[in-house]
Amino acid sequence: MSVEHASKRIIEGYVRGGAGLMADEVWAVEAHLEMCRVCRDRLSDAVEATAPGVASLVDTVWSRLEPRLAVTATMPRRRRWSAPLSRWMTPAMVPWLAMVVGVTLAALLLDLSGTGSGEVSWVLLFAPVLPVLGVAASWSRALDPAYELTASVPRAGLYLVLRRTASVLAVVVPVLAVGGWATGVMVAQWLLPCLAFTSTTLALGGVVGVRRAAVALATVWAALVVAPTLATSRTAFTLQTGGLPAWGLLLAVGIGVVIARRGAYTVLGAHR
Repeated sequence: MSVEHASKRIIEGYVRGGAGLMADEVWAVEAHLEMCRVCRDRLSDAVEATAPGVASLVDTVWSRLEPRLAVTATMPRRRRWSAPLSRWMTPAMVPWLAMVVGVTLAALLLDLSGTGSGEVSWVLLFAPVLPVLGVAASWSRALDPAYELTASVPRAGLYLVLRRTASVLAVVVPVLAVGGWATGVMVAQWLLPCLAFTSTTLALGGVVGVRRAAVALATVWAALVVAPTLATSRTAFTLQTGGLPAWGLLLAVGIGVVIARRGAYTVLGAHR
């Protein structure tokens, strides 16, 4: 695509059902057509010129549908406050985010009450996996009743993944910040693992699916860090200040992989 409009090759390839186009090109032209009237007109002309059967079918369907639309009641307008939220999260995310906040508050209470053992901080233990659980819930086929519709829209690629991830972090990070401040934990100690785990989930999600990647990482974290930490009553090295450079490197690698494989999120397999 050019800077302003889709090229003739992409328009004609899209008319032929995406023949000769990469997956990211198909996604890009569909997203562009939403905003560009000029390219929609060019697409219409291309359909009439190269696929008259399709144009005839569309005209037939429209001629039968138009009279019904005139007598169909319109949907009520959304409330002003709910419209922006619906662009960033799904209803299925709300109970999961509430659960994540509840787990964080429970970990904070355990730290403040001294219920934990030794020098283990429950906030630190849960910080890396809490946003991962929210991301998994926001992109789960089983939890989203409109999954097939959502996954097939032009903006269902990395754009939508990042929006939902940002909505999860917008809820989780402030709660963790309060927990870290109340327990005296350094911001970098919980923030870097939190962001690194999230970026790694998205990076692996382009290969095995976001939900599967989230479940796998949470399981590995529980087996290799949480269980040994609770067994020895000592904070693992990965959660101490000496492990921060490794978390920063993991965060950078995860972001790099997501950017390099951004086209993978347009494939339905990445939505598993």
